[in-house]
Amino acid sequence: MPRRHLHMTGAADPLRAALRDIRTGLGVTEGFPPDVLAEAEHAATTPHLPVRDATDLPFFTVDPPTSMDLDQAMHLARRAGGYRVHYAIADVAAFVEPGGPLDTEAHRRVNTLYFPDERVPLHPPVLSEGAASLLPGEPRPAVVWTIDLDADGRQSATRVERALVRSRAKLDYDTVQRRIDDGTAEEPVALLKDVGLLRERQEVARGGISLNVPEQEIVERDGHYGLEYRAPLPADGWNAQISLLTGMAAADLMLTYGTGILRTLPSAPDGAVARLRRAAQALHIDWPHHVPYAQVVRSLDPREPHHAAFLQECTALLRGAGYTVFTGGRVPDPAIHAAVADEYTHCTAPLRRLVDRYATEICLAAVAAADVPDWVLTALDALPKEMAEGARKANTVERESVDLIEAALLKDRVGEVFDATVVDVKEAEPAVGTVHLTDPAVVARVEGTTPLPLGERLRVRLTQADPGTAKVQFAPA
Repeated sequence: MPRRHLHMTGAADPLRAALRDIRTGLGVTEGFPPDVLAEAEHAATTPHLPVRDATDLPFFTVDPPTSMDLDQAMHLARRAGGYRVHYAIADVAAFVEPGGPLDTEAHRRVNTLYFPDERVPLHPPVLSEGAASLLPGEPRPAVVWTIDLDADGRQSATRVERALVRSRAKLDYDTVQRRIDDGTAEEPVALLKDVGLLRERQEVARGGISLNVPEQEIVERDGHYGLEYRAPLPADGWNAQISLLTGMAAADLMLTYGTGILRTLPSAPDGAVARLRRAAQALHIDWPHHVPYAQVVRSLDPREPHHAAFLQECTALLRGAGYTVFTGGRVPDPAIHAAVADEYTHCTAPLRRLVDRYATEICLAAVAAADVPDWVLTALDALPKEMAEGARKANTVERESVDLIEAALLKDRVGEVFDATVVDVKEAEPAVGTVHLTDPAVVARVEGTTPLPLGERLRVRLTQADPGTAKVQFAPA
């Protein structure tokens, strides 16, 4: 779970140059080797096409307006006693030959890396933004999930198979929200609200929680940088519920089949929850002792700056997520994802995440009562380590990008005093910790000479803000 979602608009040439330096320093390769590009170009015109034709289903996608790597398309319909969800996932295996240059490069990259100014893709754009992407009006090989729900939104049946699909519309969250709110959405789109709300109620019932962490947008004005929050819309959450539903359905198939790879997360330790309670108190978040953490999070409004700051801190409880492989019918331990409050796997973003291609193949084998392909079984045991290394790199990208942005934002304000909240203190060094500024929305290191008051307000002085070293530091004022 990322801590800070950052997106940059405008030219901001000096900042873009500094972000390029970060990519260079981290050894992030933006381009692809010639043999990988050659295979991708060939695969784009010669994919393995499925037998079933599902192009009659009017699928649509919901993504940010500039996205071209469209992993998922959906169609929602009413059925007797409930709803039917058709969820088409880009079939990356139709283009990638196991053991070939494309596959090898994907294992090296592991996932798409997101910088504030651009992304470094898992697969060459000729596939990820072209032939494999579920772009509107284009027939595409896909893996289609058919999930039936009862009237309360509970899963009652699941089927998954390869099929040719054609999306009818590329929609963004603002458009979907507006059409649903003003009543102009056609039924398959309008049902996103109905199904999404039902699934959110199911999430509450099982004790799960979705963090609606706001995205921060970096804006340049008159040579200065600012941070603005973009609070997620209800449509963001409804769309996410369809993906969560599919991930849980996939986990159920794997567990019944006896082979799979789950996304797992242990419960947060009591100490982490206690620290979060102190941060909530300092940020004026009402959290009575008898109220569960999940209920507090659901009460927050990400448009409110203090609530947005607390949601950022809540992501700390999601650290420790990993992947658990199991074979031979043995139930893995751990098996549960604590935030989902159920068994869960990643299978809905294969254009951007390596593990999804493998999870999908296992689910297809499970439904067909067939053997898992050898290329999947051969790679399975190594996937958790590969994904962990990819996550570490993504976290480093995020951390260094955030440090750079905040240093650029504050470089002309060294010596100024700010209102802040102490949201973390190092156990071994109680005079060193982290503060969250009230304005601007910056999270940075603070270092004093006496123990810091965790969870309390503190006036701090900016002592360093150097974009050249991407460092921001405060001291108690």
